[in-house]
Amino acid sequence: MDFTFTEEQQAAAETAKAVFADVPPDAVPSPALTHGAVADDLDRALWARLADTDLLGLVLDPAHGGAGLDPIALCLVLRESARALARVPLLETSAVALTLQRYGPAGTAADLLLRVTRGELVLTAAVHGRTGHDPAPLAVTARRDHDGWTLAGRTSAVPWAHQADRIAVPAHTPDGHTVLALLPRTRTGLTLTDQYGTHGERLAVLHLDDVRLDGTDVIDTEGAWEWLHGLLATGTCALALGLGEQVLTMTSQYTGKREQFGHPVATFQAVAVQAADRYIDLRAMEVTLWQAAWRLTADTAGPLPAAADIAVAKIWASEGVRRVVQTAQHLHGGFGADTDYPLHRYHAWAKHLELALGPAAQHEEALGDLLAIHSLG
Repeated sequence: MDFTFTEEQQAAAETAKAVFADVPPDAVPSPALTHGAVADDLDRALWARLADTDLLGLVLDPAHGGAGLDPIALCLVLRESARALARVPLLETSAVALTLQRYGPAGTAADLLLRVTRGELVLTAAVHGRTGHDPAPLAVTARRDHDGWTLAGRTSAVPWAHQADRIAVPAHTPDGHTVLALLPRTRTGLTLTDQYGTHGERLAVLHLDDVRLDGTDVIDTEGAWEWLHGLLATGTCALALGLGEQVLTMTSQYTGKREQFGHPVATFQAVAVQAADRYIDLRAMEVTLWQAAWRLTADTAGPLPAAADIAVAKIWASEGVRRVVQTAQHLHGGFGADTDYPLHRYHAWAKHLELALGPAAQHEEALGDLLAIHSLG
């Protein structure tokens, strides 16, 4: 069996590497040095470059101006973006766009997706619900009538909500069905309240007060929310992997130059063992990521649903990225806390990704439930 990436996937990764290599490590001030958000807007110049290099339409069909690639290719690109801490909603826009392409009304897809590919439309998603602990669809209710839908509720920690043109909001109907609303940010009845992530980026609480939507703005297809949720989780694991690999590279370079007692500290056994442990973490994060991304790409039945593979990837990503940045801070000593050095920004982003993924124990419990269901079946 051939486990190598296809030529198209490798080309996407190489293109992303070239694009994100031009993002300087000090492009954004530290959240520790600012009050509120580190910046008012996403990196529009970088967003335009992503559109020019066809990376915004990477997973979309050629009919929508895209390259027609798959979630594996997207994760390869996200991995590179995290190395540079790129301030763009590439994951959210790509995941919502691909979900719309797979499950949404054809007319809505035709209207929106070409604009996504051109960089004219920013998309994001509300996946954390009211508190981050309850299922996101329970935070918002959706009532259908003869000419559309009405949404009401509150959902928190929505990334890039202030910059997005459309926000994908899962909602539950009175009969317990989940729909996915593509909510225009300027729609009457929607208000945004500022929140801030540990990485210093501005998030938002969405307050929906009987927001009216046309039927074409709602994806009422079984499986749409589950697919979007799984793709966002897998993409977040890719971000955690790329960030962790960059941090370990920084740590290797620093410990190779920093001397104690006349020798580089990298030659000390205690340092080498800690770095080796974190390398093992990263390889486990990588293999579980590709398994999850492959399940989403192959879309084939297995002994367990794709949610099981995604849960395993989240377990390793959530725990692994935290261990990598903590070890890096330890091995850098006081230099790691210097705000003129970028490591503290990677630490802040890692904590944000860890919180976005959720605790490993939660995913272990979900995996146990899936295994129990399978064994009973």
